[in-house]
Amino acid sequence: MQESTHLIHQYLRHDKKFPHLWCPGCGNGIVLGALIRAIHHLGCSKNEIALVSGIGCSSRMPTYVDFNTLHTVHGRALTFATGIKLANPALKVIAIMGDGDAMAIGGNHFIHAARRNIDITALIMNNSIYGMTGGQSSPTTPFGSVSATAPYTQIERPFQVAEMAIASGASYVARGTVYHARKLIGLIEQAIRKPGFSVVEIITHCHVQFGKYNQMGSHIDMLKWQKSHAVPAEKAGSLSDEALKDKFTIGVLANRDFPIFDQEYEKIRQAAMQAQP
Repeated sequence: MQESTHLIHQYLRHDKKFPHLWCPGCGNGIVLGALIRAIHHLGCSKNEIALVSGIGCSSRMPTYVDFNTLHTVHGRALTFATGIKLANPALKVIAIMGDGDAMAIGGNHFIHAARRNIDITALIMNNSIYGMTGGQSSPTTPFGSVSATAPYTQIERPFQVAEMAIASGASYVARGTVYHARKLIGLIEQAIRKPGFSVVEIITHCHVQFGKYNQMGSHIDMLKWQKSHAVPAEKAGSLSDEALKDKFTIGVLANRDFPIFDQEYEKIRQAAMQAQP
């Protein structure tokens, strides 16, 4: 049996939740495949994984996988994930979010989860728009682009997801794309292995909304755009500012060690218990 067929039957709720609701050509399926392969490479059992999401196209992912899953409310995936991790530290907790879900209503949760360095893996699928609800501008919509709520161009500067994660204190920060699918598997695997708060920003595409509004062509054209605009992090340091203009880096952007919130919390809990009369 080929690996792809084996993984479908091992990890997906293939007899219950399909066909899926993602648009033909969407990059979300590539992310789902990368996540499943990363977990498979780690050798984790399905019961060791808790996959949490908020609301949006990307947040439908827990519906399709046979893990412990939680489909929550908009912007609150990390709050639910925090509760799960503190209640059961043995679980590998993964929060899957879109750029609007994570960086708008969920933005405050994101920076404080990074500051606390809680042992959660955050996967943020960044397609620069609210795809499910009609193509409105999100916090990562590029300056000068067009959306349903910015028909005369977006005049707000976008958040830089990975850079914000680094500045907020995440232990591990990486950026990948759905075009570089094999590399993405490795980045997700490293993120899950890394103790502390780990973030993988995943550049993906919404050809139905963002691509349409900005005349970027089909999903294939947008995948080619990812290929031509991505620069490996190990190469970026040797390039000039001019060469990096309008480009973005991919790969591991930060990998450092800080005290881990859930471990420090357990120390406090034990101290408080011992202090009881």
